[in-house]
Amino acid sequence: LVRAFVQRPAGVHAMLALALRDRGAHEALVCDGRRWSYAELDDHASRIAGGLAARGIEAGDRVAMFIANRPEFVFLLFALQRLGAIAVPIGVREVRAGLTYLLNQCTAKAIVFDADLAQRIPDVREVPTLLLRIALGTAPGAESFADLAAAPRHAGLPAATNEHATAVILYTSGTTGNPKGAMLTHFNLAHSVLHYQACMKLDMDDRSALAVPASHVTGLVAIILAMVHVGGTVVIVPAFKAAEFVDLIERERITHTLMVPAMYTLCLMTEQFARRDLMTWRIGGYGGAPMPVATIDALAQSLPQLVLINAYGATETTSPVTMMPAGLTREHADSVGVALPCAHIIVIDEQGVEVPPGETGELWIGGPMVVPGYWDNPSATAASFTAGHWHSGDLGSVDASGFVRIFDRKKDMLNRGGFKVYSVEVENALMAMPGVVEAAVIGRPCPVLGERVHAFLYAPDLARDAAAVSSHCAARLADYKVPETLTW
Repeated sequence: LVRAFVQRPAGVHAMLALALRDRGAHEALVCDGRRWSYAELDDHASRIAGGLAARGIEAGDRVAMFIANRPEFVFLLFALQRLGAIAVPIGVREVRAGLTYLLNQCTAKAIVFDADLAQRIPDVREVPTLLLRIALGTAPGAESFADLAAAPRHAGLPAATNEHATAVILYTSGTTGNPKGAMLTHFNLAHSVLHYQACMKLDMDDRSALAVPASHVTGLVAIILAMVHVGGTVVIVPAFKAAEFVDLIERERITHTLMVPAMYTLCLMTEQFARRDLMTWRIGGYGGAPMPVATIDALAQSLPQLVLINAYGATETTSPVTMMPAGLTREHADSVGVALPCAHIIVIDEQGVEVPPGETGELWIGGPMVVPGYWDNPSATAASFTAGHWHSGDLGSVDASGFVRIFDRKKDMLNRGGFKVYSVEVENALMAMPGVVEAAVIGRPCPVLGERVHAFLYAPDLARDAAAVSSHCAARLADYKVPETLTW
């Protein structure tokens, strides 16, 4: 049993159907100055669904989306949901070998891809199930997406939705072994968009900038589906460039987005940031890494109306699991917030026993947004899920007040002569140094201590002074945690 929202969308297509009913003439998508209403979004999706159906795509078929941030990604996503097919978004940085594995693993029947990625598309010998190749643009051996989109509207009714059926497969990064395809159900997706709506207070007047990849769980769920659910507007950013993004916020009156902390830092570093009217921007969600306190303070000074909200989650949790309550980001800068209304987080030690509040262990996450498992991979599912809880692999704690802290990945903890060093703690200290944009800490092999702390820094405007870095860290960390070597 899981805690769930009683009132929830029946599925992904139902989100669009409701927006179409109530907000048909409202702006749904914006990209490079072009605009589409919800009625136009639905028309494009219906025509693409008709074209796919005419080419044999049916409910349950897997269709890969090898597409960058562009309107066609959204059109295709909802076309597939109309048919009851399963969307398989894949990041456009994937190489041919990796793409071949993913397509075979989910036995994809079709792929829609950007024409400039054509060289990475495997042939029929490499992926025998891949019967349909459709290019956005012109590519040898592929049909034209324009022809597909020119088809008559889909004649049939939208596919009946079983809310526990898979709507989307998203592949994990595969840091160990091959990537695994998390099965995001309609039930999972409905609860994530409801969490975003409730905890970020989203409504139909919000305009959200899609600056992270649409193929990632954050872009797909936090931006695209969350906005469609509330009847808001998705402003698509084809490629993030900080100066242009700041201009976009003013021009399109952006109210909401989710990005990684480094993107906020880069925005602050632009000349435009202080010159543009950014007062419409009210919600700045972030995740994937800690937000430097210096960045939090700088944003608070420049944009007092902007509420920064840390959100922690993963592909397997359909993101998110926690959020920082509004107004508490600075006070609890070392925390990722508290569990969302339907989330259940427990902390488990190495013996599989739940530990008391404040103690460290692996975070196990339960709730209606947790996926049921991995596509066609029962062994990986059995290893990663217990009693409805997903084993996150993150070491952390939950204090008596419910604030969740993440210390490190379970497999990324350094062992320096028997002393445990959480790389994220050192990274947080480094990120607090003015001028540091990104920091990553790893263990450097040592024949005596096993590992020593090594840091990678990206600080383009900072003098390369190792002594200054050491001094900065020594004031904040135990001596054995201070980086001994640096790569600039």
